[in-house]
Amino acid sequence: MKKISSLLLGGLLLANVSCKESDFTEAYPNPAKIAETTVEKQFTGVLYSNKDYVLPGYRYYFVSLRTSINHYTQATGWTNSSGQYVPGSSGIEDVWYNYYNMLAQYRELQKIYASKPADQQADRKIFMLAAAVYVYDYTAKLVDLHGSIPFSAAGMLSTNGGDYIASSAKFDTAESIYTFLLDDLKRISTELNGITLNSGYQKSFQTQDFLNKGDVTLWKRYANSLRLRLLNRVSDVDSFKSRSNTEMAEILGNSTTYPIVETNAQNIQMNVYDINTDINSKGFQDGLESAGWFGNTAGKAMIDNMNANNDPRLPILFEPGASAGGKYIGLDPTATEGTQTALFNAGQVAIYNRYTLSRNQFFPGILINAPQINLIKAEYYLRIGNDASAKTAYETAIAQSVQFYNGILAVTNATGVTGSTKPTAATDASISAYIAGKGVNWSSATTSADKLKLIATQKWLHYNLVMPYDNWSDLRRLDYPTLSFQVDNANNQTLPPVRWTIPGNEITYNATNYAAIKATDNLTTKIFWDVK
Repeated sequence: MKKISSLLLGGLLLANVSCKESDFTEAYPNPAKIAETTVEKQFTGVLYSNKDYVLPGYRYYFVSLRTSINHYTQATGWTNSSGQYVPGSSGIEDVWYNYYNMLAQYRELQKIYASKPADQQADRKIFMLAAAVYVYDYTAKLVDLHGSIPFSAAGMLSTNGGDYIASSAKFDTAESIYTFLLDDLKRISTELNGITLNSGYQKSFQTQDFLNKGDVTLWKRYANSLRLRLLNRVSDVDSFKSRSNTEMAEILGNSTTYPIVETNAQNIQMNVYDINTDINSKGFQDGLESAGWFGNTAGKAMIDNMNANNDPRLPILFEPGASAGGKYIGLDPTATEGTQTALFNAGQVAIYNRYTLSRNQFFPGILINAPQINLIKAEYYLRIGNDASAKTAYETAIAQSVQFYNGILAVTNATGVTGSTKPTAATDASISAYIAGKGVNWSSATTSADKLKLIATQKWLHYNLVMPYDNWSDLRRLDYPTLSFQVDNANNQTLPPVRWTIPGNEITYNATNYAAIKATDNLTTKIFWDVK
């Protein structure tokens, strides 16, 4: 076996395709059969290699999220058992393997690009800038899960001519990776503003880019919105505070130079156009439903919050239990296993709506969206004392979140779901009433701490189980909402962890480099931005 972080999985290269939207993804069925690569094809290979952990699918939800992050955030309910807070090794390894597969594809892209003469590099620069933004997004996600990871020297096996010794990847600290990402994303943002594509390469970029379909402005929005997300995440870290405030002010103060995602029409997401291609969400159903009832079950805290505040997203996101008389009831994580099982077997517990989510094969792969960015803006404006702007961003985010899920419902192809009726979209009136309600209204909070709790709660509700990494990261960072868990006294890990550990395969086959970070590789050492 090989070290994961130095592995290069070859052959993930894609042929040219038409950029006509109706058949946009038709040429992506089996990239492993392509024997020759170019900068353009390799760029698509980078995107493609990671698609199964962007689009909701079976292994992503069933193996990686079902018994870990979706429990830690109480996005789903589950039956209590011994060892329930220790993340499964298979789920961790899946996410780890997927990331380093993508990183290896990116290193191969860098290698191919570096071999080109200067004029050809200039023509193809857009592929490098876009690929870096995408890879950096998932690099930050992996750091947020694990802390220190191999990055700067990882994925270099092909570049180093197959020399495994030379390709042994050191672990970079989480802080140094964040610094690099922020530095390079700022450079990329500047370069994207100055880039000009001739008609031939504009067409080529549209053809190969199945994420943003060659829209350079969307890539600018992606880069700057990702900067905002990372800057906000480190905003409480002493060594990053000044940079966070300065650069967030710079981005938010100049939308022309630093465009960001501001509307749902600008969301960065992997859309599904044809479910008969590889770009689809067919695996979402098995990912949520094949685990039995607890894979798709509503948690009590989220349901109680939505019930109490007449949340218009409630019937879009959830279905009442079959015998609950139309009432939405969540599963209590502090109850005994017997009580939990009896409640569900009686048909009382709500589940995630199968029309909107699990049976919706057109569900997009969400990367960054407008509600998320406006909640980040709300947090920033609150932090600097601009209450009016914080309120505006907060209320805009709520409206956009409801509209986002309306849009998801609108594209569903689910039909004839047993025991369920397709929900109707939330109205503007219901959204306005929700925002004005006592438990949501900005004016109901009289202190900055209480207003931050409102923001944190809306992040949690908006993210639920469809933006799991962001949900767990913000829950750990903000320590809100406050969630209750049954203490697992039969296991050393008595409550949910604050990070994932490094997979055993990496520890075994990268032992020398792993030794440098071994002391912090446990479930109880916080990620550097988790300072509260």
